[in-house]
Amino acid sequence: MPTMYDADDIVDLKNRKKRKKRIIRIFIILLIAAVAAALYITRDRWYNKLRGIGKQYRTIVNTGTLAEGNFPIGVNGDADYQLDLSGDTLVLLSDTYTYYYDTEGALLKKRQHAYTNPVMRSAGGKVLVYENGGDELSLEDPDSVVYGKKFESGILFARLSSQGYAAVVTKSENYSCEVHIYDKKGKTIYERKCIEMVSDLSFTGSSTGCVISYITAENGGLVTKVSRLSFSESGEIWNSPGINTLGLEVYGFDSGAFVLGMEACGYVDDKGQISSYYQYDGDLAGGASSGGKSAVAVNNDDRRKYTMALFSDERSEPLEIELEAPAVDVVVYSGLAYVLCQGKVLAYDFGGGLRSTADVNDSYTGFERSGDHIFLKGYNKIDRIDYES
Repeated sequence: MPTMYDADDIVDLKNRKKRKKRIIRIFIILLIAAVAAALYITRDRWYNKLRGIGKQYRTIVNTGTLAEGNFPIGVNGDADYQLDLSGDTLVLLSDTYTYYYDTEGALLKKRQHAYTNPVMRSAGGKVLVYENGGDELSLEDPDSVVYGKKFESGILFARLSSQGYAAVVTKSENYSCEVHIYDKKGKTIYERKCIEMVSDLSFTGSSTGCVISYITAENGGLVTKVSRLSFSESGEIWNSPGINTLGLEVYGFDSGAFVLGMEACGYVDDKGQISSYYQYDGDLAGGASSGGKSAVAVNNDDRRKYTMALFSDERSEPLEIELEAPAVDVVVYSGLAYVLCQGKVLAYDFGGGLRSTADVNDSYTGFERSGDHIFLKGYNKIDRIDYES
């Protein structure tokens, strides 16, 4: 005989079914919200890996064939030479001359200098040459010496912007150091006397300002602090807390600065706060930054672990790339990170995709990247390979 239900039982049964469906629906909504929140919180860990889906690139294998003709450029056994690219000009600084070459290796100009410990910085087709610890400096191009400067105190270091503005940091009798900023014609546009010793400087905002770094002691250790300056204001725009590393270089960009240190690296945001920090698991082999994108190569010889960490911006988590051989040098150029390893040059996008490779069959100490070429620094020569990314 079938079970009989009265009207109240039927209503109660329907209500229970409705409550059950409502509870399941609420649970599903809460589960979706929790998953979405978790994905948002951890977005820096997975976003870079997904960013390239639907936009895959093939890996270009360059031949690595060394250019002939004017290459290799000999350096007469002077292992301490300096090499840089300034626009379309390859600049080589030896202990006695500054040499200017085009990208085909043809000598455009050579100019003798009288510096005992020469240093050069180049950008925008110009070259800044000065005496390390001396009191003289000159801004040059292949055609002429644009201007020269003589200082009352020794030069600690100098920097050059792509607009031709120069920054010179000198010793000072009453302060730790002084900062002098010159426009492209050599006119003084800004000066600053610093209580702290400035360790590096980087121009920002089309040379309307700069970021400076200085090293100080905090809690028994060395930290690097960063200040942002405007050449139209007397004070600092912001000052950062100390980053736990001995800072080697600072790279400024519109929304902050990147500090490349001996033991670690980190970003400072546009408010002067530390937004990212990465401690090395090994020894720093090289690092570079451009437009807020940064790359750092670290060698751990004891563990035979060689890594390049990529930072797409000031708030992203580092994306680590395992390298097969020890890294030698790193360049960030046109939105890609290039690393010279023992035997190879590799280019990665900041999503971790391998964009191009080339085998190199000699020992090199570094390299420079141009539009169509890579220039390889040997101990007594400069080689060139064609390189497509």
